[in-house]
This record gives sequence, structure tokens and C-alpha cells, in this order.
Amino acid sequence: MREFGFELRLCARLEADGELVARQLGASVRRPGNRILDVLVVEPGPGFFDRRAVTAAEIPDLAIEADVGVGRARSRRTAFRDLDVNPDTARAVAERAVEVGFFEQERRGGRTFVRGTARYPADWFGRLVAVENKPDLGRPGDLRAQLRTDVALGLVDEVVLATASYVTRAHVNRIPDEVGIWRFRGGEVEVVREPEPLPVGEPGVEIVEERPGRTDVEVVGAEEKARRRRRLAERAYGKGWRTYDLPGCANADAVEVAGVSGLPYCSYHDRVVDPAAECGPACPGFDAAAPPDVDLPAARDRTSPWVAEPDGFGRRQAGLDRFGPS
Repeated sequence: MREFGFELRLCARLEADGELVARQLGASVRRPGNRILDVLVVEPGPGFFDRRAVTAAEIPDLAIEADVGVGRARSRRTAFRDLDVNPDTARAVAERAVEVGFFEQERRGGRTFVRGTARYPADWFGRLVAVENKPDLGRPGDLRAQLRTDVALGLVDEVVLATASYVTRAHVNRIPDEVGIWRFRGGEVEVVREPEPLPVGEPGVEIVEERPGRTDVEVVGAEEKARRRRRLAERAYGKGWRTYDLPGCANADAVEVAGVSGLPYCSYHDRVVDPAAECGPACPGFDAAAPPDVDLPAARDRTSPWVAEPDGFGRRQAGLDRFGPS
């Protein structure tokens, strides 16, 4: 099975089980882009329903850290004063926070004031489980190095390898002991080995570069890891796994797997396809047409804990001037 189709089918299976699932998320701390997780499963925590009520989108990390509370308006300059960001960044973050419903703002006396619409529930997520997809273990690529990087950093609670291959003892011996193994075939997950919990509350080691005879690493503190975990969970909440556009082709459709809809299917190739890499005039089966009329956010809303249109807490700036500036 091609890796993209394998990944989407696994995401559908996990979502069918009630999980909050996202794919292709950056999981480096010191070197952004060094490590991309194939799939991330976010376990809801005690504050999940409070978080879900705020917005369907990712909440900007700097907006969460800004000195903005519920019930009083603060000048934007004051709110971001302790975060060591320039005014342009503060403005962009505040505007995005307003756009997604986490802040309200208004202008008074030539100054911009912001107020939170809700307290951020820091306990909204629990365990984070990273899944590395390698359907064919006969072509492992950089699998061992990727998994070793995840284990050393300990940013997620558990790491799992998912494959369609028959798993031999030799395969098991080539991956870190902490990594769990799933065999995913026919839409069902067989647990070959359970993952071991990683020390997410302790400092970790990020492998930033490997060369023959030398590996460069940096220590990442526990507080820095905690902030990155929150950002990773927020990114997963806002992004999900349906991150593609359905192709404008008469052979394209959106199909259902395990009761979960929205997977891009091609009748010409008779399989799930990667629209960005495989669809278009270069494909011999391409037949230009309107894309399938499918609402992907609505598909996510139907089968996952995420909701497309939460109630929200915003007051749309009504009465904001009742709250004294500071």
C-alpha cells in the first residue's frame, strides 16, 4: 500500500474509535522542521469541553501566554510587554486571536485594548501519541533514526510504529525498546507491542544533526517541552488530518472508510490518492471537472471530538468598555 493511502486509512480508523487525530505536524523544539510526525493522537483531558467551546481553530501560542484575562481590557502593548515580541508581531497575534474568538478588542483614545473571551484550559489535553507510518518494513528508510529522535526528546507520551508488513523479530530488534508496534491491515489495528511511556515531564535531548562519526544534540528543558507540547496539541486541534483539497477531476470522489468520510479516492487508479502529488494534467486518467462537493470540516465534525462551529464565549465587543483598562 502507498504510504499516503495507508496514513489516511489509519487516521480514519483512529477517528472512528473516537480519537482526536492530526497528521504531518512539526515536532522539533530547537530546529523547526527537523522532525515531522506522520500522525498525532491527542487524548482529551478534563478541560477538553471548555477548550472545544472556544474555537474550532488553533489558538496562537503567544495569545495564550499574553497577560490578557477575562473581565478586564488591557492595552495591547501592556498585554504583550513581557513576551519580548515586537509591536508588529503583537498586533498580528492579537488580530488572529480575535479572528478565532479567543480575544475581543476595540480602539479607545487611539489605543487598542484586548480582553480574553474565556480562560484557557491548560488541562484540555492528556496524552500525546505519535505514530510513525511505514507500511513496508522492507523499505525502512530513516525509520530507526526518526524513532530514536522521538524517544530521546520525549516530547510525546508514547511513540508507535504502524506497518502493514508482517513484523519479524529482526524488525523488532531494529527499533528502540520504548516504541510500540501496530500492524494495520484490512482496516483493523493489531497491537504487536505496547509502547512504553516517555518521561515528558523531564528534560529531553534533541538530535539536531547527524553526520558520519558525529551526532550534535541539544538539551531541552522540561518547561520548554511543556510549552511545545501545548503548541503541538493546539496545532493538532486546529489542523486535523484532512489537510488536502479534493481534486477537480471526473474520476475523483470522497469515500468513507470505517464509517469516516472524506478520503480522496480515484476511480481511474482504484485507490485513495494524494491529490497534491498525483492529481492533475500529468495523470493519464485526468478528466477536468468540478471537485467533489464534500464539506471536509463537516466530515471531521461528524466523527471526531472536534466541532466545526462551537458556541464560543465571545461577546462580540458588546459592553467591552465596562471593563476598566489597565
